[in-house]
Amino acid sequence: MTTALFYTIIGYISGSLLPARFFSRLFCGRDVTEDSPDKNPGTFNAFTYGGFWCGALTLICDLLKSFLPVFLYLRVAEKSAGLVFVMLAPVLGHIFPVFHHFDGGKGIAASFGVLLGLAPDMRPVVILGAMYLLYSFIFKVNPHFYRLVLTYSSMVVLVTLIRPGAYVVIGCIVVSAAVIGKLIAKFDADGKMKITPVWKQ
Repeated sequence: MTTALFYTIIGYISGSLLPARFFSRLFCGRDVTEDSPDKNPGTFNAFTYGGFWCGALTLICDLLKSFLPVFLYLRVAEKSAGLVFVMLAPVLGHIFPVFHHFDGGKGIAASFGVLLGLAPDMRPVVILGAMYLLYSFIFKVNPHFYRLVLTYSSMVVLVTLIRPGAYVVIGCIVVSAAVIGKLIAKFDADGKMKITPVWKQ
């Protein structure tokens, strides 16, 4: 458990770093995420308000800060109960960053990074990506709030069905719960859910 505790702490600290704010100040001289309606210090706002390089570097760093603790932990420890905490830590760090008064982002890119850290088992991250694309382009779900809730809920169901291991499944559940919880708490839905199949657009 000492190893798991170490990587959990490292994961939370690394998750608490918000590249969107750093790179927007570097490239634009100010925190451009504050210009967005939701004030979310994430990849989308970094691209939208900070430009390509701000967005690209934010995405890379958001993925890396979550990928590395999980990936390194699995190199020195087996898949045990500690994995659940190591998976959750970077996402909680991004959502409740200690370096930014516990006011962070949604944890979307961070959750992708965590699932990438499960390599060589890429099934969970592929499923998450596939669900996001499904609800974005095939059955387009709006507003974005509902798209994300459906994406993460579907991912949990499918990951449970493929049985990658109990601790991986539980990790996916708590990561999804953290993201959905933040969405419900701060990023409220604007209007009723609308699903538009691609063939009806």
